[in-house]
Amino acid sequence: MSTYFISGIDTDAGKTFATGLMAKYLLDKDVNVMTQKFAQTGCVGISEDILAHREIMGVEPYEVDKDGTTCPYVFTYPASPHLAAKIDGEEIDVNVINDSTEKLESAYDTLLIEGVGGIHVPITLDYSLLDYLEEKKHPLILITSSKLGSINHTLMTLELAANRKLPIHGLIYNHYPNNSDVILEDSIQVFKTYLKKYGYDCPVVEIPEFKIGESPEVDFSPLFKL
Repeated sequence: MSTYFISGIDTDAGKTFATGLMAKYLLDKDVNVMTQKFAQTGCVGISEDILAHREIMGVEPYEVDKDGTTCPYVFTYPASPHLAAKIDGEEIDVNVINDSTEKLESAYDTLLIEGVGGIHVPITLDYSLLDYLEEKKHPLILITSSKLGSINHTLMTLELAANRKLPIHGLIYNHYPNNSDVILEDSIQVFKTYLKKYGYDCPVVEIPEFKIGESPEVDFSPLFKL
């Protein structure tokens, strides 16, 4: 059983799309794969990110989606999980999320857990996603992008990960939105340099620019040795 945690450098880095693409890649390779969403905000019913995964994978929602196993916490207000939970009169119990993860791990060969925002998002007032990642030590797949500000956010995330001794399994560079080829090429070199600086020997996989509704073919073999 292999479990990976997918986090973005911030909100809207493309982690939902990347998670769905990785799941589709593994499914096409006949891997018994499942995705999980750590928590969902700004939504009612089945997690909209889980539904996006299934659409990209080309499958209908599973029973574990319908019964809430793949995302046990769904909150109506679009905010940080700790605040969204408070507004809905709840508090996140990480043990509930862990129970869902263990259930999925027992039924599938590979589990991809999509996070919420960046790695230092508060889950409760005094417990962040970074704390969770430090405890669980899931191999981390970090999603970054070509938008302005991504270098700063990415390097800060790498430094935080190194300080907490998080195992980074790979970096995914999302070309969208590619407003400058010069910035794109430079950013990739910066990220490769700083990965080495912080002691990470892991691949960088690129997701090319795409149009809404498209699912580009991406070779994720550097991340998954099948």
